[in-house]
Order: sequence, then structure tokens, then C-alpha cells
Amino acid sequence: MSTLDLVPVRRALISLSDKTGLEDRARRLIALGVEILSTGGTLRALKKAGIAAKDVSEVTGFPEMMDGRLKTLHPLVHGGLLGRRNLESDRRSMAAHDIPDIDLLFVNLYPFEATVAAGEDFETCIENIDIGGPAMLRAAAKNHPFVAVCVDNEDADAVLDAMDEHSGSTPLALRRALAAKAYARTGAYDAAVSNWFSGELGNKAPSFRTFGGARLSELRYGENPHQAAAFYANGAGRPGVATARIIQGKALSYNNLADADAAFELAAEFEAEPVCVIVKHANPCGVALGKTVREAWDRALLADPISAFGGIVAFNREIDAETADGLTKLFLEVIIAPDADEAALDILSKKSNLRVMLTGAMPDPKQENWTAKTVAGGLLVQERDNGLATEGDLKTVTEAKPDDVKTRDLLFAWTVCKHVKSNAIVYAKDGMTTGIGMGQTSRVEAAKLAARKAVEIAQENGWDEPATIGSACASDAFFPFADGLMAAVEAGATSVIQPGGSVRDEDVIKAANEAGIAMVFTGMRHFRH
Repeated sequence: MSTLDLVPVRRALISLSDKTGLEDRARRLIALGVEILSTGGTLRALKKAGIAAKDVSEVTGFPEMMDGRLKTLHPLVHGGLLGRRNLESDRRSMAAHDIPDIDLLFVNLYPFEATVAAGEDFETCIENIDIGGPAMLRAAAKNHPFVAVCVDNEDADAVLDAMDEHSGSTPLALRRALAAKAYARTGAYDAAVSNWFSGELGNKAPSFRTFGGARLSELRYGENPHQAAAFYANGAGRPGVATARIIQGKALSYNNLADADAAFELAAEFEAEPVCVIVKHANPCGVALGKTVREAWDRALLADPISAFGGIVAFNREIDAETADGLTKLFLEVIIAPDADEAALDILSKKSNLRVMLTGAMPDPKQENWTAKTVAGGLLVQERDNGLATEGDLKTVTEAKPDDVKTRDLLFAWTVCKHVKSNAIVYAKDGMTTGIGMGQTSRVEAAKLAARKAVEIAQENGWDEPATIGSACASDAFFPFADGLMAAVEAGATSVIQPGGSVRDEDVIKAANEAGIAMVFTGMRHFRH
């Protein structure tokens, strides 16, 4: 074992915004013979508990000032964190200027992310930007051959356990792991600050864009078993898979999380009525409104019962016992909803492998935020597609006009289509999807695929005709030619909603008039790749 492997901890600096468990951990350090330096509220908490601790200002000879903004940014602090114990020149400098070794740093940062999430004003957020904390963490992490750095209680417990095992010393492997985590934490912190600042300034394309997050779980694998994966929260606090309580079931996989997010975000688009969304491979396969949650489930399942097997189900309302009873009749992977009553949870618990996620609230479909996609050598960053269409946004371009019932179905189909992979076609009738064609290289093929699925479902159920007869059809982008529109007409659609904007719009409008169907333009495209 090299001389640099085990380093004894004789002095620790502790400065915490979250003081949970502080007293017990400080007592363990004292029992191991460690001198504690501290600041501000942490120092007061230690002294109140009767734990011996020295004020950093006693070391620096410089008082804390400017409402705590200036306290640890001092050579006697940073010298103690940065001094290389095995370098004679550093030792001479430390001795000449009475710089004490600091062998352990335990700092958690001002709660900037929580302050922003709480909706505090600009000045309050600014005051919760930590300066001294990140500087100390980075210094200690750089000097990890001699200093252990902790950014949370989990780190502190690991250090204390290692000190118990190694007679008051920390091993190099642990210090390296802690250093890596410290840099990740300060990086995520800086990302939160910079992105908030850009948002406050209305700068949608800043010169530098950073993303950061805290790991929620290490996943078994990614989309496929040979891919490593983990799940991170970005601190935005948006209700959904990152904030949900996991009530029961097996550990969630990468695909489970991605599909549950897709299902829940679509469910959030509907506020006025109960809705059920069933998703497979990030695409909705059955979506339906209902007077009750159970009716919404029954209708969504009816839309495509074959694809629903092994699916992910999302609701925008609390799950009741009647709905839970219906859900247990089919093999499902995940159920996600804002809440579930006790009777429903008791019924669902009989399916021990079924994952149940409760979010406590629905996300706001109109909320502005950002999405990112990796490409070779970079990131593609864009605003989240929060575009909505209302009845007032629709422009009727055909001789036939949609009545109130058709308009309702057109808007329903359009909302679902927004969440279907492009090229996308959605048929809907009476607040229920009747055919979905997704991810096709041809819009005509998407229209035909959705129609073929509707025919298969009708045959499975013994219906006289597919449910696309008399339906509304939504296309996520314009029809470049009339052939896609005619495929929808052949499927039985009597009204169509699309963005418009093609150089051949007049040809498509003419074909719609000849077919006697109503068509409306939204002026908004919903590509989803």
C-alpha cells in the first residue's frame, strides 16, 4: 500500500444548507479525534448541540461579512484544501503562512434548484447562488490525493464508515470517486444556474448550453441489454416519471420510463374529461375519453386490444377500484396516474410485478421547457412542443364544414397525433382513437397502416365495419399530394385536420371537395422523431 493510499483525517470543514443528520455525523468525527471547522448556521447548529467546533473566521482572522457572502473565500481555507502534503514547496508555504491542513470537506450547496422550483423572485434566486461552496468543492476534489470531499449525506456516511475501517483514514479509491461526484455536482449546479439565467433573460440560444441532473437510479440496462443506463432528475420538478412515487412492482427499466413519460405527457393534454392513454414503444396505441375513468380505460382498450397487451397505461384522474379491477384483467407493464384510492391500490397489489407510479399532479402541457437529443459530436436542443390548437385556431378550407361533433373529434385526433412518431396519421371517433399509423416513411402508408389496423380490430370484435367509418383524421404534417388524403377517405374518414402549407394545398382541397369531406387547417405542424 502506497503512502498516499490511506490519508488520516485530522481536520474537517463542514458547511451545510441541509443539516439533516449533522449532529450524529459530527459526533462520529469527534469520536475519531477530528477537529471540526464550520461557518454560519452550521456552526450555530453544532454549538447548540454541544459539539465542539471552531469558527472558520478564527482560522482566517477575517470575519464573516456581507450577509454571509464572504466567509470561506480565503487563502487559509483554500490553501488547506489545495496544499499537496507530499510536495516540500507546498509544505513550506503552508508552514510559513500558518495554513492548516483540511483533510475532509463536507459541503452541500445553497438550495438554488429548490428556490427556483418554489417560484421565488429573481433577487431571492440570486441570493441562493452558492459561490464559496462550489469553489471549495472544486479545490478539494482537485486535491483528492489528500482530501476527501462530500457533497451529500451519502458521501459523508461512506467517509465515516471508511474511517472506522481504516483507523481514521480514507482510502484513495474512495477519495477519487468522491472527487468525480463533486465535479458532477458543481457542474449540475452551474447548469441549473445558467439555464435559469438564460430563461430569465429570454435567451433561447445562449452561447453555451449546459445540462445537469442528479441520479435517481442506476438502471439494469438501456434500450437493449448491452447498453448501460441510468435515470437522472434535472430539478425542474415537472410532475411525471422523475417525481412519481413508485407504489409497487419490479424495478423500472429504461423503456418503461420512456414509455410511461410518453403516455403521461399525452394524458396531460386532456383536462376537461377523464382520459386513458395506452402506449407501446413510445407510441400511443389506444386513447379514449370517458365519463368515468373506468369508461376511458374500457374504450382505450377497445381501440387496440392486441397492442395494449404488455403496454403502459396513463390516466389524468385518480384511479378508483372499478378501474383497477379492469386493469388487472390484462397484462400491463406500468400504470401511471396522479393518484389512486386505497381500494384501487389494494386491488392492484395483487399484481405484484405491475409497476404503479403516482405523481400527485398532472404536468402543464403549455409549460415551456427544453428537450435535447445527442448527435455525433453535439446536442440538438429545442423548446418542448407545447403548441396547442383550439376551435378558434381552425381554418375551414373546404365547402363542407365540420359540425360541433366533428370539430370535437378533429381536435381530439390532432392532440393525439402530436404525440405519435412521424409520419403520423390518427383516426378518431366519439373521443376514441380508431386507427393509428406511426413512424412511416410515407404519409400515404401511415394512412393505410392505420386503416388496416382498424379493419383487423373490427374483425377481432366481430363488428360489421371498421371504426374508421365516419371518423376524423389527423395528419401531423401537410399532405404533399392528394393521395394521402384519399387514403384517409377510403378508410372512411369524413373530416380531416392538418397543418396546411403545401405548395399543392389547392390540389388537396379540391380532392377533399370532390370527396365531400370537411377539412380544416391548423397552421401548426407536429413532427415527432
